Amino acid sequence: MVKIKMPKVQEALAVTPALPPERAAPSPAEGVPPSDFVIRIRNLNLWYDGTPALHDVTLDLPRCKVTAFIGPSGCGKSTLLRCLNRLNDLIDGVRMSGSIHVSGQDIYDPFVDVTELRKRVGMVFQKSNPFPKSIFENVAYGPRIHGVRNRSDLDAIVQKSLERAGLWNEAKDRLNRNALELSGGQQQRLCIARALAVDPEILLMDEPCSALDPVSTAHIEELFFDLKTRYTIVLVTHNMQQAARASDRTAFLLQGRLVEVGSTRDMFTNPRKSETQDYITGRFG
Repeated sequence: MVKIKMPKVQEALAVTPALPPERAAPSPAEGVPPSDFVIRIRNLNLWYDGTPALHDVTLDLPRCKVTAFIGPSGCGKSTLLRCLNRLNDLIDGVRMSGSIHVSGQDIYDPFVDVTELRKRVGMVFQKSNPFPKSIFENVAYGPRIHGVRNRSDLDAIVQKSLERAGLWNEAKDRLNRNALELSGGQQQRLCIARALAVDPEILLMDEPCSALDPVSTAHIEELFFDLKTRYTIVLVTHNMQQAARASDRTAFLLQGRLVEVGSTRDMFTNPRKSETQDYITGRFG
């Protein structure tokens, strides 16, 4: 049985009435020193073929914490996540204004090496997508692309990455077996190991557990507690219980706008905005 180091869902979802409207929402940076933020988003707007998808989003994401993006389908969660490693660049008709800085660097500066950016800001997608190669070659793929050729170095990277993804004990005796033979939860942890193998600074998780069973979901959520000692994690989830269990901070988006951001405990027990309270108590979405 998997033990999960996380607050009880019932406690996390015990929402009290929203504060009076005259109380102003906090600055995105409230309670956290500016030096502790690794991602700083300012006045971000984005359009798909002229249709607005994000509206004036300003948000700071702290280093070595799990920040969850929540909101109903179509609210802009995944769009905002993909802005953080410029995956939206691959979509025709996208236009953006505003700025995003990662560790002080403007990632939309025309001189930024996008390949290097995506090495620093790794991505794990909703559906696990291992390559039809061996477990070893899946994890070694990124380091090889970035110039690592020495076998002993690759061995060490693969082992370390699988250990950090919580898969080493299950995979160490079958590294040469096809990765597609793994279970769904194991495949998703393999994809996390593959992202870790290039030594990123930030991990973006786009609904990484939505296709997994409860036991596999518990493995991934427990993994967050270990990974955030080394990495900043940004999690998109439609699952309120998962956000309450697994994140340190939560940002609520609605119709492309950032409604509220704060500590997860505060967001789920004392939201400042009536829209937030309505969403997390299931009145819509």
